[in-house]
Amino acid sequence: MKNLHLLIWITQLGLSTAVPLAGFVIAAVWLRNRYGLGLWVIFVGIGLGLFCAIDGFVRNLKALDGLSKDKKAEELPVSFGEHD
Repeated sequence: MKNLHLLIWITQLGLSTAVPLAGFVIAAVWLRNRYGLGLWVIFVGIGLGLFCAIDGFVRNLKALDGLSKDKKAEELPVSFGEHD
């Protein structure tokens, strides 16, 4: 079960980085073709896509780190004064 949970996180991490980059580039190419804009639109799309991809990557790593810290706290034995 733990391996499946990690597989889901790896898939989410990949999607959070690939989809924004691809989406912004596709949107930039569409804008260029539809409205006859210059090549600068594609570079703006690449820049926005990279920014969003890096942000998604960092957010997922922080969430994964938080999950691993929660698991470590649960695995520790309860000391004398900490039980309910």
